[in-house]
Amino acid sequence: MHRLTWVLQIVVGLYFIAIGVMHLVVPDGLPDQLAWMYDLPTWVHVVSGSAEILGGLGLILPGLTRIRPELTPLAAAGLILVMLGAAGWHLTRGEVQNLGANLVMVVVLGFIAWVRWSKHPLPGRTRSAD
Repeated sequence: MHRLTWVLQIVVGLYFIAIGVMHLVVPDGLPDQLAWMYDLPTWVHVVSGSAEILGGLGLILPGLTRIRPELTPLAAAGLILVMLGAAGWHLTRGEVQNLGANLVMVVVLGFIAWVRWSKHPLPGRTRSAD
């Protein structure tokens, strides 16, 4: 379970970093599935993009560096809130086809948070006695 969670952390973390950058840049020519991004207000792009980048980094870096690894489940929990907000956005616009991906991501993030909080917390650095 520990290895599976690491794989999920890395894949989901990179996904959120990429989506966060996309929110901040909003490139022209997005595929139809992402056309809703053009309708978001600028402040939502900034807040959501920043939260997604920081959350994605929070899924990966604390465990790799072993600095403040307790931040990993908190990053997952924060991204759950972002995904619930995204699901609400899509629901109000009648974009039911997007809800599935949002809810699957909520479940995956919930799994990461649960494993890193209770089952297999990531170890922190040990301090050497000087």
